[in-house]
Amino acid sequence: MTDDQYNECIKACLECMEACNVCFDACLHEDNVKMMSECIRLDRECAEVCSYAASAMQRNSPFAKNICKLCADICTACAEECKKHDHEHCQRCAEACFRCAEECRKMAA
Repeated sequence: MTDDQYNECIKACLECMEACNVCFDACLHEDNVKMMSECIRLDRECAEVCSYAASAMQRNSPFAKNICKLCADICTACAEECKKHDHEHCQRCAEACFRCAEECRKMAA
């Protein structure tokens, strides 16, 4: 992997983490929070794994590829859930998650 590839993946992870945190907070303020429970749960999972993946890549962890694969799987699950909801924050989150999953899959390959 080149430094540019690492940097692109780290950037995607950090942007996804931010989008998930924003979505998580916004979902908590929706009228029907119960309906958003799976979205909220996956936002938390995704934000955490994105943070961990970025950190693993930054420290050149020997497990970075494995962590990126897991990150891609969780990002995809979060994106699929978020895209079910019409809220703008969910749609933005889904886009960031799909981008991150794509970058992490490249890293894991």
